[in-house]
Amino acid sequence: MRRRVLLLVAAATTLVLVAFLVPLALLVENVAADRAVQRATVEAQELTSLVVTTERSSLAASVREVDANSPYDVSVFVDGDVLGARASRSSLVTLAEHGISQSGEVSGGREIVFSVDRPGASPAVIRTFVSDTELASGVPRAWLLLGGLGVALLLVSLLVADRLARTFVRSTVDLAAVSHRLGRGELEARANTTAPAELGVVATALNGLAGRIAEALREERETIADLSHRVRTPLTSLRMEADALADPAAAARVGAGVDAVNRAVSEVIAQARRRGAAPESADAAGVVADRVAFWAVLAEDTERELTVAVAPGPLPVGLARADLEACVDALLGNIFAHTPNGTAFRVALSPRDGGAVLTVEDAGPGLPDGGVVRRGVSGAGSTGLGLDIVRRAGERTGGSVRLERSPLGGLRVVVDLLGPR
Repeated sequence: MRRRVLLLVAAATTLVLVAFLVPLALLVENVAADRAVQRATVEAQELTSLVVTTERSSLAASVREVDANSPYDVSVFVDGDVLGARASRSSLVTLAEHGISQSGEVSGGREIVFSVDRPGASPAVIRTFVSDTELASGVPRAWLLLGGLGVALLLVSLLVADRLARTFVRSTVDLAAVSHRLGRGELEARANTTAPAELGVVATALNGLAGRIAEALREERETIADLSHRVRTPLTSLRMEADALADPAAAARVGAGVDAVNRAVSEVIAQARRRGAAPESADAAGVVADRVAFWAVLAEDTERELTVAVAPGPLPVGLARADLEACVDALLGNIFAHTPNGTAFRVALSPRDGGAVLTVEDAGPGLPDGGVVRRGVSGAGSTGLGLDIVRRAGERTGGSVRLERSPLGGLRVVVDLLGPR
């Protein structure tokens, strides 16, 4: 942008200078030529009285003296002789001998002739020759000054334009930097509203947008915290009832479930509060192994054959441990919720270049519509958030989620989890 502004100003300034300086240079040339012609004319007119009143012998000496002191060639044609500077009898001189005085362009300069009437004799002719050098006297210096003035004006305009362009570019770069910071979750970033012209308006609007986003997130966090706090009350009641069960094994199993829900609620609150913070990472191998071990108990109770192929860790991915646990739980929970008891399933985790690939597949009926990966869309009467949690987890690392037909006959979900950035 800065370069374009400079080019635009340079082009506009150059056009203005050319339109101004070229006519001025031509005017200077014409003025110099007119001045030289005028001086030569005055000197020729001063000889008129000498030609009329001076004797022939004295006239020759006077003309030679005038010619020697003049920057021009001065000649007098009288009675067939040429006094002063040597000159040929041109057509203008011939006309002047017939009483016609005039001037005109000749080779090498300009010739000025005057016809002088003499009583009782033929007219005399006074000729002054102004060379091209004299006609252009002072013009090169004037042109040089005009050229220097033009260059100086161009440099000044470029300097001013550069200062203005730098201000605009700096303000634009600052706005872009603030936008990127807001995109990274730094909601305290604010733009400089003193930026020039419309950029200041944009900065004010961007600051207002940032404030509105921060306010919306604050309200969202407060709402999540409030809802999560409300859930704790029935969880506490369930925990007390679990402790009161007569069967210790059942009490431990129910208590573990309640604790898991309680941890999930706590993580929801923590996640809402840390939103916008620096990205975290987790060991995918450890997390997947832990969650598979948790769900293996339920798989055994529902007579589901479970195949596990988890590569040895560590396999770091760019996702917080709690988010990765929620992703694995959503995939395994969908199998238990939407396939009949006894349905076999398989969990695999393999390394990839900079991350890991999580694959969960089952031998169930599969999905009737691939659109269930969209948030809030379900084909089985659920909330439709399970696969959306998986999708967001993959995309948060920069990866993706693919839904395929499993060789087992049901659904295969492949989650690409990229490493921390």
